Amino acid sequence: MAALTEIESTQYLSFKLDTEVFAIEIYKVREVLEFVSVTKVPQTPAYMRGVINIRGSVIPVVDLKYKFGMAETQKTINTCVIIVEIKVNGVNTVIGALTDSVSEVFEMESKNVEPAPSIGSHLNVESIKGMGKRCSSFIIILDIDKVFSGSEGEDLLSAAKAKDDFFGMEN
Repeated sequence: MAALTEIESTQYLSFKLDTEVFAIEIYKVREVLEFVSVTKVPQTPAYMRGVINIRGSVIPVVDLKYKFGMAETQKTINTCVIIVEIKVNGVNTVIGALTDSVSEVFEMESKNVEPAPSIGSHLNVESIKGMGKRCSSFIIILDIDKVFSGSEGEDLLSAAKAKDDFFGMEN
């Protein structure tokens, strides 16, 4: 009798920024919302669009396209905010990631994920977990925690504190 081998797979949420398809691990996602409007917070990084109120919690919203050096995201009928829980410099933080659209939740086996390329990307390759092969195309799998690491992570934490100070709230 042949031994059974366990195939490792992970679930991802895919989304678009311009024409590129990206994905993040589903366990990082709290919810997906329609993009309505945000309240701009003074003295925050340029990629911070502002904050939104979700059931009484003030959540900073980051424009991923702008963060990655693309054009600012324009509001359309498909524009979404993905609410994710990330670890920024060791601190758990909830943010909204503004995207052009959300596609689907899918499962991918680890054998279909290649290492990140070392050239030709808008992104710091440290924030790319891998390139998923799906059908005849690639999906850029992000390590969403590393998207906001280092000094940008400190900026995000400062922005979160600034919004608390600005709105007179405590965590």
